[in-house]
Amino acid sequence: MNQLATFASLRGKRVFITGGGSGIGEALVASFAAQGALVAFVDIVEQASETLCRRLADAGHPPPRFRRCDIADIPALQATMAELAGEIGDFDILVNNAANDQRHQTEEVTLEYWNERIAINQRPMFFTCQAVLEGMKRRGGGAIVNVSSISWHAKGAGYPVYATAKAAVVGLTRGLAREFGAHGIRVNTVTPGWVMTQRQIDLWVDEAAELEIKRNQCLPTKLMPQHIASMVMFLASDDGAMCSAQEFIVDAGWV
Repeated sequence: MNQLATFASLRGKRVFITGGGSGIGEALVASFAAQGALVAFVDIVEQASETLCRRLADAGHPPPRFRRCDIADIPALQATMAELAGEIGDFDILVNNAANDQRHQTEEVTLEYWNERIAINQRPMFFTCQAVLEGMKRRGGGAIVNVSSISWHAKGAGYPVYATAKAAVVGLTRGLAREFGAHGIRVNTVTPGWVMTQRQIDLWVDEAAELEIKRNQCLPTKLMPQHIASMVMFLASDDGAMCSAQEFIVDAGWV
């Protein structure tokens, strides 16, 4: 992709991203760093995350700060965010990206499995928003972007708990936007379509999936992580100053 925008307002901004080590998260970390932002992120994948940090530092960008953290462990997540904010300052931008779209059938879902999926895909989003609130108030504003999925819009089968959690992202965004907006904090949802991350390619993008993508997308180009990152950059920057409580779908026209 060429001729992508530069957002001067992102230079020096302090950004926290969940799930930044691979896929969409990697594109987010790299894009914010390329804009001159100070990025901190968590992931459970250590080697890929550390390699990403070295690559960006070698490219001359502000080196991101990485911490291994299981976001399902809320006290650990809260402590990690506080530690990172102590190092680089209160966060201006939060991107709730981390998720796990493991397939499952309704008949197979136990209470334990339900709770585990919600603990990964839904619960951390609230507590990260809560964690950045006081710092953003001190800084006079901020931007929060919560990442959803078209899975529930498209009535996708094979992951009902995931679809439930991703639908709840929109409710969380709208539920917080009024309260946070009083402090100059914008809260939005970015909803990706079927993004060609390595995980998707390795696990699910077979010949049948290729046909499904071709049939459902209005645009023929494959949806890539950078397409999602570009929308997030806009919403996090001053260019998105009057966008809040909204869902921005980036899916090549699927839904």
